[in-house]
Amino acid sequence: MDYQVFLVFLGIVGGGIIAASPTALGVVNDESVLHIAGIFPIGGKGGWQGGQACEPAAMLALEDVNKRSDLLPGFTLRLHWNDSECEPGLGASVMYNLLYNKPQKLMLLAGCSTVCTTVAEAAKMWNLVVLCYGASSPALSDRNRFPTLFRTHPSATVHNPTRIKLMEKYGWSRVAILQQAEEVFISTVEDLEARCKRSGIEIITRQSFLSDPTDAVRNLRRQDARVIVGLFYVVAARRVLCEVFKQKLYGKSHVWFFIGWYEDNWFVENLDQEGIKCTAEEMKMAAEGHLTTEALMWNQNEQQTISGMTTNDFRERLNKALKKRYEIDEERYPEGYQEAPLAYDAVWAVALAFNKTMEKLNRQGKRSLKDFTYTDKETADDIYSAINSTQFLGVSGYVAFSSQGDRIALTQIEQAVDGKYVLLGYYDTQSDNLTWFNRERWSGGKVPQDRTIVRRVLRTVSLGLFVSMCTISLVGILWAAALILFNFLHRHRRVIQLSQPACNTLMLVGVVLCLGSVFPLGLDGRFVEGEAYPTVCTARSWLLCTGFSLAYGAMFSKVWRVHRLTTKAKADPKADEGWKLYVMVGGFLFVDVALLLSWQLTDPPERGIEVFPLEDPLNTEDDIKIRPELEHCESQHSTVWLGILYGYKGLVLIFGLFLAYETRSIKVKAINDSRLVGMSIYNVVVLCLITAPVTMVIASQQDAGYAFVALSIIFCCFLSMALIFVPKVIEVMRHPGEKERGSDGAQSDGGMTREEEERYRSLLAENDELQKLISAKEEKIRLLKQRLEEKEAAEGGGNRGKQRHGGRRRQVDSPAGVFTISEIDRKIPITHKEWL
Repeated sequence: MDYQVFLVFLGIVGGGIIAASPTALGVVNDESVLHIAGIFPIGGKGGWQGGQACEPAAMLALEDVNKRSDLLPGFTLRLHWNDSECEPGLGASVMYNLLYNKPQKLMLLAGCSTVCTTVAEAAKMWNLVVLCYGASSPALSDRNRFPTLFRTHPSATVHNPTRIKLMEKYGWSRVAILQQAEEVFISTVEDLEARCKRSGIEIITRQSFLSDPTDAVRNLRRQDARVIVGLFYVVAARRVLCEVFKQKLYGKSHVWFFIGWYEDNWFVENLDQEGIKCTAEEMKMAAEGHLTTEALMWNQNEQQTISGMTTNDFRERLNKALKKRYEIDEERYPEGYQEAPLAYDAVWAVALAFNKTMEKLNRQGKRSLKDFTYTDKETADDIYSAINSTQFLGVSGYVAFSSQGDRIALTQIEQAVDGKYVLLGYYDTQSDNLTWFNRERWSGGKVPQDRTIVRRVLRTVSLGLFVSMCTISLVGILWAAALILFNFLHRHRRVIQLSQPACNTLMLVGVVLCLGSVFPLGLDGRFVEGEAYPTVCTARSWLLCTGFSLAYGAMFSKVWRVHRLTTKAKADPKADEGWKLYVMVGGFLFVDVALLLSWQLTDPPERGIEVFPLEDPLNTEDDIKIRPELEHCESQHSTVWLGILYGYKGLVLIFGLFLAYETRSIKVKAINDSRLVGMSIYNVVVLCLITAPVTMVIASQQDAGYAFVALSIIFCCFLSMALIFVPKVIEVMRHPGEKERGSDGAQSDGGMTREEEERYRSLLAENDELQKLISAKEEKIRLLKQRLEEKEAAEGGGNRGKQRHGGRRRQVDSPAGVFTISEIDRKIPITHKEWL
């Protein structure tokens, strides 16, 4: 009874404040009158003031009910009411005054969700059934909390299935919610969230506010909200709409869901009185295109209702009644006009329930309904059962109640078009049937999107660039194949024999593989599916690595042999050590195969996607952004594997560069193209040192990266083939009829006769002997000079010693005779370098 004590206190405090209507406080002694209490929100500055139109509608219903002789025979129905201003505390005080001032009330009518919540929760203490004509809070559906509540106004949750249906119709799967911090809207949002979750619709944000929606609307913009469900009273709705205009959250990129029980011109009313800092035109612009969902409150068929009137008949009577009380025109009705049929049908529901209860009591021979008291739970249960089973066709449509006391009704969907609401269709939640008239109009001529559409665009190599590089590579492959054939056909020519033709063939095979790698380097999502991309990655690494080892390894082995022949005095150039060259190339190839195979088996390459920042599309007005993506070959430990591979290749490059530099001026018979091979090695090293770091820098630029790598490979391969084979081709073309010669001592294709070669070898041997002789002579000269200086120092001859020393001829004695220094110098033969 704590709640009852609280209400008693409110009644004592508020009794002197509330000016009750004459019917509310007057004492009626007529035994043929059934009294009901009514609470109507009429005044006040916030919330819903729907009593302005609902109270006149209820009075019309009383008039019609009391005219029916077959309804409540012998009794009339009277309504005692007062204003709650949609304030729960004031509503509780009004209820106290209505209940504790005679006459006895049989039922309570109420409007405004906050007032109904307070009244319905307390009414069970007086065994009173409460019938709410204007309360949509989903919380009122809780039978444990509100055991005696019924309502002709459908629950606010009836809108949620309709909203979900529209979202599915237009393909919206990402929505935002903006709500006023009131219980009716909080519980509605909770139901909406649950339904969205079941339907797979994402709620990106839920913003709430008390009175100022500025920050909440700004947060919607930050979250890129496009489809927004707004739940608030009409006064707050005007503030929200003004802020929507300021934040540019309207137009072709946004769509709003508003509550449908606002008045038709709500967005241009009371702007100055409420301090709205937007003009009527700005408000109209922001409201254009928004959708409303509302339970059907006016019967759509021109059928006679239980009162004998059609909906149009009721509308005309209501308009006349409102004109007597308010100054209205056809475009401006008092608040609650949309809900007026609900109040009208609520009175009819009460009358029918009382009639059914009276019949039951008469059949049972019990006392009259007039004898009901607040402690008479049995009669209260009969009234509850009667209204729970009441069904009829009213001016608001078919009236029936669910087990939770909620009104079962259709919902209608409207859209604001050119400042007026256009009916789009109806939705029946019971049968999941959507009736649609296809009258919607969208700014920009298309349905707004629920998000900024992000199109994933794969950056691919330009088709023209790819075809160009592949064409040049194909030409290079054909050239390499032609050189292999040339190498084979002219294998007996000395110019070919003395250039290690097998190594040259291996080099050309490596060139073919390197040029072949240009093809998979340009393959991307345009040509291959994502599942096949790892195969392309494998082909790239194997072709390039093995091709490099064959081509560069062949050149490296030839330079290494030249260096070995020139650094070892006893090395025999006639000795056939070609197998060592092949072993060296095979070793390089074995290391590559071992590394690549280990990489492939333990950490296989996969397709990786590099994502770039969003970009604006070109030449389009659609609400889209471009998300560029680029394919890469990557594995879990790719950095480690690349480090090992680059380190190994780098050491080979550096060592090859060193050998090429050391043998830059040496020419031997066994390898007649060593200098050209050295130049090719310079070419490879320089291009590799440039290409590797530059490629890492421009890796995100698909065309630039591919072009740079492909051109580096092509240039390196073409230049190497040109340096090594063009002189041989020219030589063969200049002497097309020559065969292998040299048995008679004539000049060979290599440009050196055997006599010259023998003379060259003898000069090398003589040079070595003379170098040894010079070293011995220089040592003797040093000793003689040392002895001469010691002798001069011992004699102490002073000037004589200086004169003798100054006049001494620069000559030394030796067992071989007397030589001057200049004579010794002249006896040194020409060096190896001078001979060459």
